[in-house]
Amino acid sequence: MKIGPDYRCEHVLADGTRVVLRPIRPEDAPALREAFGHLSADSRYRRFFGAVSALDDATLAYLTNVDGVDHFAVVAGIESPDLKAERGIGVARFVRLHDEPDVAEPAVTVIDEMQNKGVARILLATLADAAIERGIRHFRGEALATNEPVRALLAEGGAVLRREAGGTIVFDIALGPTSDAAPASSPTLARFLREAASSMAFFVRNLRPPSA
Repeated sequence: MKIGPDYRCEHVLADGTRVVLRPIRPEDAPALREAFGHLSADSRYRRFFGAVSALDDATLAYLTNVDGVDHFAVVAGIESPDLKAERGIGVARFVRLHDEPDVAEPAVTVIDEMQNKGVARILLATLADAAIERGIRHFRGEALATNEPVRALLAEGGAVLRREAGGTIVFDIALGPTSDAAPASSPTLARFLREAASSMAFFVRNLRPPSA
């Protein structure tokens, strides 16, 4: 498996920042809590569909103790010059649906100061490849019904609108075959990656424990 427990990949952003991607670990909980503090109120609302002021211990445990198969998460960080410390700047994850094992809900979160730099797109491309390796064929996304870029994506075809209610839309998007040259290469997914990277406007319902 290409993206397994020992996965580590370095990317260089357009501004020269070096970002390292790796799977999330339980010991990342304090850093995740700290990174959450760097999200604006608007970013928190857009990711959790409501006002969330802090991550409690149960939510942190759920987000960092993942099995790597049905619940997978990859973090992006910036390492210190001596490689002894790491600053978390983003995380992407998927949670497989129990009743539809080839479908998963994805999520991406990048701290506000690092948004619009390409971090979300790198995270989502890696997430899509990891999902394909684990037998997932579709991502199920949720977005605000007022999000016109997503509406345009659905109208152009490829993505399937499943339902619209309560001010949100739920849609499926197919994952293409994985390759080193073009990760998750379906045209619609490519649009998904670009849109998420630019607007950070895709949501899932799996960012909190099932009992929360």
